[in-house]
Amino acid sequence: MTHSQTFDVIIIGGSYSGLASAMSLGRSLRSVLVIDSGKPCNAQTPHSHNFLTRDGETPAAIAAIAKKQVEQYNTVQFHAGLAIQGLQTGSGFEITTEAGEVFTSKKLIFATGVRDLFPSIPGFSESWGISVIHCPYCHGYEVKGEKTGLFANGDMAYEFSKMVYNLTHDLTILTHGKSTMTAEQTAHLETKGIAVVETEIEALKHTSGVLEEVVFKDGKTLTLKALYARIPFEQHADIPGELGCALNEQGFLQVDAFQKTTVPGVFACGDCVTPMRSVANAVAMGTLAGAMTNKELVDEAF
Repeated sequence: MTHSQTFDVIIIGGSYSGLASAMSLGRSLRSVLVIDSGKPCNAQTPHSHNFLTRDGETPAAIAAIAKKQVEQYNTVQFHAGLAIQGLQTGSGFEITTEAGEVFTSKKLIFATGVRDLFPSIPGFSESWGISVIHCPYCHGYEVKGEKTGLFANGDMAYEFSKMVYNLTHDLTILTHGKSTMTAEQTAHLETKGIAVVETEIEALKHTSGVLEEVVFKDGKTLTLKALYARIPFEQHADIPGELGCALNEQGFLQVDAFQKTTVPGVFACGDCVTPMRSVANAVAMGTLAGAMTNKELVDEAF
């Protein structure tokens, strides 16, 4: 077990939200350690959109520019590793990595994201982020007017279909089993020409993640250009829960308007706290989390 120095703040997660927090804190002269395992949830996504100055860039390129800029601040250090345990101490927090290193800090920021739980449909995970997409704001413009599917059910399918219908009227909802939408919802979808297919899906036929058709268990097929999907997720990191951070009913870490979790001294930002998963939103939340963490340190020391 290797003991390291104490930092003002440890940030767990070095993607957009974590890097934005680190910049905010580094510029405030705080000693910061960013622990990152190098597995962002959008690793497979070819292009990032809806982020001013970087529209259409690859997520990796944006992250590389961000990291290079944060590295200019000698107040920020990076550690490649997986944080696996967190403890509250008298003076703050202690984080242990998979390799057994121990780091301590006064404050913690979780920018750990979420892990998507893919259905066991061949081709689904391989197409995720490429032609099986989660966000109309991130990817919708590129497939506007195209033959599109929506993999969802119940109220979620109905509500999400409104958003997708705004971008394309050639829309089919795939419930992958019996529809749980109400008769009123189904009737309204019919007036918009939106079909609902309840047949279970056998596989997604694709080439390098580019969707060609949906193959159903009854042998029928449906040609699609894109498939929006609302799938379940879990928190990427167990540490917030072990420290006592509450989750909201959607399964996100509960934070207030200042990115504070329910545990004093612990902040969270990015995809682990919001369904609005975008680079722009992650950066905004990370910047705020960094500033609010710094304010707490300032107030305590003054």
